[in-house]
Amino acid sequence: MRELPIAVNDLLNKYMKLFNEYMPNQLAGLYLHGSLALDAYVEGRSDIDFIAVTHRGLTQSELERAEEIHKIIADKYQFPEMDGVYITQNDLGKLGECYFFNNGKMNYGHFLNPVTWWLLNKKGITIYGALPVIETNDSDLVSYTYENMNTYWANRIRKIEKSIDEIARVAESEADKEIEWTVLGLLRQFYTLREKDIISKQGAGEYSLKHLPEEWHPIILDAINIRSGKEDRHYAEKLERMEETIKLSKYLINQSAAIKNR
Repeated sequence: MRELPIAVNDLLNKYMKLFNEYMPNQLAGLYLHGSLALDAYVEGRSDIDFIAVTHRGLTQSELERAEEIHKIIADKYQFPEMDGVYITQNDLGKLGECYFFNNGKMNYGHFLNPVTWWLLNKKGITIYGALPVIETNDSDLVSYTYENMNTYWANRIRKIEKSIDEIARVAESEADKEIEWTVLGLLRQFYTLREKDIISKQGAGEYSLKHLPEEWHPIILDAINIRSGKEDRHYAEKLERMEETIKLSKYLINQSAAIKNR
């Protein structure tokens, strides 16, 4: 198993200890994907994206115990936060509804997608249990990414554009958070469509500087600097940065079909 950050390793050891105390003989496997699998974990910012596989579906009382475990973990460790799903072995590789822990609460619904399974299959980290065998293919990954760009991201950009006049009243840090999320998030999609692979946000920004026209480089560099905690900006005003973010986003979404079918 690859070496994990000390805080992550300590948290996961505590989590498994509690799990086995609260629900003996239930845990069949624990796997990580997300930033940890991409070697892009940022201390104090990244989550632990996990998949907990149980021998059988959790009962209501067990779900309450799982939530209690997460509360204990959150009280002990401010960072990182855990973000993941509880499934059985029969659910591995599937896209159905499941119980998932997100933003401090246990929920039920659709939380898994082809990116989850592709990343687990190609780069996932096994913390406990046998390495799962999952069938994935690049076409599912590309199709999901294309649809995500043209639904979730397209709708998000329309909402941002409609509320652009409100940017003046938003704190600089909040505006920059939106710029980083949008620019690097869409550039990850751009990378996946071109390379049929998954990359970190930072890596997507650096890749795009080599593969997108120079006119987009300033806003990409601003997003990279925001994520890196650097103060340097090519656009001095947050309104300018947001307007360029919208322009780049529209460009990528408009180009997505051509990129996908290269």
